[in-house]
Amino acid sequence: MYHFTRVIIKLISRLPFSVVFLLSDITYLFVYYLARYRKKVVRDNLKRSFPEKQEDELLKIEKKFYHHLCDLLFESLKLATMSKTEIMQRMKITNYEPLLKHYDENKSVILMTSHFGNWEWTSSFSQYLPADKPMYQVYKKLSNKLSDKVVYDLRIRFGSVNVEVDDLFDTLREMRKEGKTGMIGLISDQSPSRKGIRYYSQFLNQRTPVLTGAETIAKIYDFPVYYARIRKVKRGYYSCDPVPICLQPKDSEKFEITEKYIRMLEQEILTDPSCWLWSHRRWKFANN
Repeated sequence: MYHFTRVIIKLISRLPFSVVFLLSDITYLFVYYLARYRKKVVRDNLKRSFPEKQEDELLKIEKKFYHHLCDLLFESLKLATMSKTEIMQRMKITNYEPLLKHYDENKSVILMTSHFGNWEWTSSFSQYLPADKPMYQVYKKLSNKLSDKVVYDLRIRFGSVNVEVDDLFDTLREMRKEGKTGMIGLISDQSPSRKGIRYYSQFLNQRTPVLTGAETIAKIYDFPVYYARIRKVKRGYYSCDPVPICLQPKDSEKFEITEKYIRMLEQEILTDPSCWLWSHRRWKFANN
């Protein structure tokens, strides 16, 4: 089944972007109007996040989000056959040079990312890094083995290394033992488990439990922390600008790094609300 799925994905990925986006438009009609995929979740999230907005404004964001979500699906499939030149044209990484200086200090770098724009294409960041110091993408295995394998393979196409979240600290200890450095990519806007809640922040007008793993790692290892600020330039084109969050984490206050990340993410969402993943149940433990 995996090999059949892989063939289908490659066939789709070889289609021109004009055709791929036509398929995305058709998929949008099905997902939004027929399947109504998580529409209640999306509407509830938007209403709570933007209480000041009128219904027509929220509806506009909602529809634009679903369009973006469908684009994201097909853009991710394009990873299967995109060339290095094309991915670097469509996901431009800017101002990344300061990160490389930390490697000279024998330090790894933490890149805090989010479900904004096209986070899957940020796996191409390794193209800008030394071959022996790639991006280590921290991920959680999907429950569906086929989907997990497909996503896993797409994310390593441009040299990034996948690290399962449960293996992260073992990987970091091994890297330190071998004198290796790299970029640790952490998607940090997910909801922590009920037992894993350590910190709440006021985020999008709501009391929100926030992941603190990136800050914990930064303080333990004294790794500088950056935020991956993504912009959707136009359909099929993005930019990613790494912005410093904290360069001396051991000197930072408790939850300072986490709070700065949340403020940067919030500002990014307010700039273009449709590009964030509103379909996830972000506030399911908000009232614990």
